[in-house]
Amino acid sequence: MKKNIIAFLILVLGTFSAHAQPAFIKKITPRFVRKMLFEKDSTRSASFFLLPVLSSAPETGLEVGASTLYSFYTDSSKRTRVSNIFAYATFTTEGQQRVSLSSSYWTPRNKYHYTAGISYINFPFNFYGIGDNTRKTDEQRISEKRFKVNFLGEKRLGEHIYIGYVLGAYDYKYRIENTGKSFEARLTPQDRNGGAGVYAGPSLTFDNRNNNTYTTKGMHITGYLNVMHGLFADNAYQGSLLNIEYAQFFALSKRLVLGFNIQDQSLLGSQTPFYLLPELGNDEMMRGYYNGRYRDKNMLAGQTELRYRISDRFGIAGFAGTGTVFKNSLNFDQFKPNYGGGLRYFFDTEKGLTMRIDYGVGQKPAGEKRQQGFYLSLGEAF
Repeated sequence: MKKNIIAFLILVLGTFSAHAQPAFIKKITPRFVRKMLFEKDSTRSASFFLLPVLSSAPETGLEVGASTLYSFYTDSSKRTRVSNIFAYATFTTEGQQRVSLSSSYWTPRNKYHYTAGISYINFPFNFYGIGDNTRKTDEQRISEKRFKVNFLGEKRLGEHIYIGYVLGAYDYKYRIENTGKSFEARLTPQDRNGGAGVYAGPSLTFDNRNNNTYTTKGMHITGYLNVMHGLFADNAYQGSLLNIEYAQFFALSKRLVLGFNIQDQSLLGSQTPFYLLPELGNDEMMRGYYNGRYRDKNMLAGQTELRYRISDRFGIAGFAGTGTVFKNSLNFDQFKPNYGGGLRYFFDTEKGLTMRIDYGVGQKPAGEKRQQGFYLSLGEAF
């Protein structure tokens, strides 16, 4: 399991913000570091946060890199939501890379909303087969090179409704060895080699949240349809992905917030390649499950999270949820549990921007260790 060892240093340094800032801190830290760790800013000015990444795993060796978040407002109106640009890059001693750049841009008074992203991954991952009952003994390491670009544009109609479109393209390449695993016989040549494709479709959103980074009240419902078409002779896939997500928040007190989140994904089309199937488990939904341990044509998951803001800089959270994947029919006995908790550090108190450390726990399959995961992320899970 990958272990990140830099997060706790950030939290320890952050504790100085609860007291008078020592003089030596001012001398040894750059201005932008002091601002993101110690100083409060109510001017709605832009902010920058840098989080080093240092981790290790048997399949990667030492992994080093950094993630950065630049946030800003497009005008001085209190109604305009915060925009941001997020970058992430890591490199390993085994010659692997992960690089991504994404942004969320709100025009003045939220009349238009745009998101865009580009990412490249050259990294191995564990593949267990397809379905909700895969076994650890079927684990197989697969080499992956993945390039993806995406864009979403929405226009506000009325007070809280946005309508828009999504565009994107992908190029996935895989190398799967013949090891005699049971699922290998079901893999098509397209599964083994990957492929390229494009997608486009409509989107619809209802959003009346009081804040899009740390919400304390309001509702967010979004749905989009990606109509996909393979490119080149090695990819004849035609299908679509339907995604619907609901989140709602209730302020139980000044510092206590209760949130609910449900997500449904369905991949439509015949001969669907495994790498396009919805997956259970990541740092936002079903925390504690290895991303891709369970995958199939449909995914349904939900969670609730209780957030308590101890002070302007620190908070804690506890969460619990359930979810599953399935091919055609949903069986409620298939739902898997997850629960856990974590810490929050508000590196920009005015915008509600957080560094999040979570530990999630999942089910214990028969004959296996209990599934669990440690997550270090920028921003809330939902």
